[in-house]
Amino acid sequence: MHITSLQPGEVFVFGSNASGAHGGGAARFALDRFGAVWGQSEGLQGQSYGIDTMSGLTVFEEQARRFVAFAAEHPELRFLVTEVGCGIAGYRPQQVAGFFADAGENVVLPESFRAVTDAP
Repeated sequence: MHITSLQPGEVFVFGSNASGAHGGGAARFALDRFGAVWGQSEGLQGQSYGIDTMSGLTVFEEQARRFVAFAAEHPELRFLVTEVGCGIAGYRPQQVAGFFADAGENVVLPESFRAVTDAP
């Protein structure tokens, strides 16, 4: 799924860095198109949600779990998750997809993540 636009109630979930410098990749797209805030690394920003993927796997996992909890608290929203961490941060889906395994029905994971989380 290539996300180019959002419907009302949809949120673009992207990988960020600790300083919230959304200079490239999906972060730049979120800044340009979906209300991401320069200087804010984590959380809801306009019609986007940032997760710091650049400060190591421990931070990434903590923030991904906070995101999953946030999404559960907001069933009225539909979260479209990009391949967070698999671009500039350099991780593979096999390393990070499990961080989102407990996500609810309102979280749409990329196919590469679903292939890992849905595996028997």
